[in-house]
Amino acid sequence: LRETKIAPADYAEKRRKNDNKMNTKTLIFSLLVIPALFLKCSQKEELPKPNILWVTIEDTSPQFIGCYGNENASTPVIDNLAKEGVRFTNAFSTGTVCSPSRTAIITGVKTYQAGTGNHRSKYPVPEFIKGFPYYLQQQGYYTTNNAKTDYNVQGEKAFIQEAWDESSNKAGWWNREPGQPFFAVFNYNESHQSRTMTNTYEWYQENVFNHLSPEERIGENDFEMPPFYRDSPEMRKQFARVYNSIKLTDNRIGELLDRLEADNLKDSTIIFFYADHGEGMPRGKTNGINYGYRVPFIIWFPEMYKHLSPWGTEGVVTDELVDFSDLAPTLISLTGGEIPDHMSGRPYLGQQREEPVEHLNLSSDRSDNGIDMVRTVTDGKYVYSRNYLPFIYEARYIRYMEIGEIKQLMRDDLAAGNLNPLQKSLFEDRPAEFLFDIENDLWETKNLAEDPNYQDILEKMRTKLDEEVMNSRDVMFLPEYEIALLSDSTNAYQFRMNEKNYPLKAIYEVASISGFRGEDVTAKQIEWLESPNNIIRYWAILGLRSQDFNDLKPHAEKITEMMDDEYPPVAVTASAIVWELENSQQAEENMKKFCASKNLDISLMAVNYLLYSDNKEPFVETIRKVHEMDDRDYNVQAACMDFLGSLGLVPNNPDYRR
Repeated sequence: LRETKIAPADYAEKRRKNDNKMNTKTLIFSLLVIPALFLKCSQKEELPKPNILWVTIEDTSPQFIGCYGNENASTPVIDNLAKEGVRFTNAFSTGTVCSPSRTAIITGVKTYQAGTGNHRSKYPVPEFIKGFPYYLQQQGYYTTNNAKTDYNVQGEKAFIQEAWDESSNKAGWWNREPGQPFFAVFNYNESHQSRTMTNTYEWYQENVFNHLSPEERIGENDFEMPPFYRDSPEMRKQFARVYNSIKLTDNRIGELLDRLEADNLKDSTIIFFYADHGEGMPRGKTNGINYGYRVPFIIWFPEMYKHLSPWGTEGVVTDELVDFSDLAPTLISLTGGEIPDHMSGRPYLGQQREEPVEHLNLSSDRSDNGIDMVRTVTDGKYVYSRNYLPFIYEARYIRYMEIGEIKQLMRDDLAAGNLNPLQKSLFEDRPAEFLFDIENDLWETKNLAEDPNYQDILEKMRTKLDEEVMNSRDVMFLPEYEIALLSDSTNAYQFRMNEKNYPLKAIYEVASISGFRGEDVTAKQIEWLESPNNIIRYWAILGLRSQDFNDLKPHAEKITEMMDDEYPPVAVTASAIVWELENSQQAEENMKKFCASKNLDISLMAVNYLLYSDNKEPFVETIRKVHEMDDRDYNVQAACMDFLGSLGLVPNNPDYRR
């Protein structure tokens, strides 16, 4: 097929016609001479390996795509892929922001196993963890990426070079050897939150709105507003950007598929379509709930390879649970390779397909300057999320969110008292646990964690989460400060397996109650402050930060002692608590010192604590000076700008990103 360059569709049709010509005489003759022919025939003629095309888009939840039931959306190209292919209703990103998500995809390893969960971190991974296209190359594939990488690994340039034959904005199947099978990724930015939110409205008009015809544009009153955003003309003006950006994305995908067909390759190419995580608007991206994790996901099979779909084709809808750590082993299985032992995902295509699972484990950690830690379990009907830092609310300070006009409108409405309880809750402390019935409450408006009718489900989800933390040896229960230190001599993936260095059972006993509130929990956390283990003391003091400050006043003396702890993450957290309790001079001096720390993880931690303080004014000049320090990275600078912006001391607009 490759040498003669017969079109795949013609090849398949020729095979069908030849099969139909067989008559009874031929059949009898064949049965008589099979023994002789068997000796002369080497093997049965096989189809060539399929080409594989990935079409990935940014920051999009399925509820904004037509084929997922949104009658207001205009996504005919995507809808047609679903009409002719397989649409997944339970596909989830393993993270809620791009770089952790893409790192799980490229490695096939959950970020909480590899220590790669913090956005745009660059910590080492073992040499044997390679970008999975490397294994496709071993099967003869030409691998290209156009063009986003964003991998949270040290030595990213060499990592990319080993995985891809070409990774650039000019990469594609067109540079392969004649007849060589390809794996090509095309990433479209048109739906990225920079288009829908961060960049100015004028920029959006020039780069998105004006690229659509009048007939293609979706008006500001042509859709339903999600209930956790105020339904006002000003908000509708901003949210219309989501629909029009997705429409432009759909157009771009159509152009790519037209080129594939013009090159006579569509009949031999399996097409994957998905978003890199959930919606890029406030409460979606960066948040460990369904709105942040769930993605549109479609696989389209050409006639030649329809037999490779275990679900069937032609508009099939499957509720099989899949997440992004499954993609690497699935592609290796589909192309005939051997899946490496370190890959933790489930292959769902090819000869190595495994049975569907009953639940998925997901995670959300730091996003740029906004620290957080959430672990999630979902069975497709319910989403359970455990918030370990619930004093940081859902609409938390993240610079690229704060400079968006929609976020500013939300804060203005909050200050004016215009938000209902659901909308206001985005700016309040979270509970330690979320439990949402996403079949009946798509927008996650009612937390069922306290509902007595759902306690059995809650307990089941808790158990699944506890088991995953221990079985995977979740290394992200180390503060990022610690992950950075150990990365000088080893890597988090291997470090986590040494119980002596990382006594996870003891650590998790403390961490597992962080975020829960009450006197009993507080008493345990105070007791654990005496532990000789740095990480246990860290989780004890971090848990106390989520308690009601009035309940901590009887323990003020002990917490004050911890301001001098030898472990910096403990000392800075204790100082932040004492500042809220007493506004003491010593706590103030400590926080100023920690903000200016040469260790940027400590600096970021200190500024973040102050962002959620009720008394920011004494730190204004310190934050200004820290922002201007030459050695500050983007995250610290952005956190400083959020601090100053929260007091109205700098404008919150795209010209003041950092």
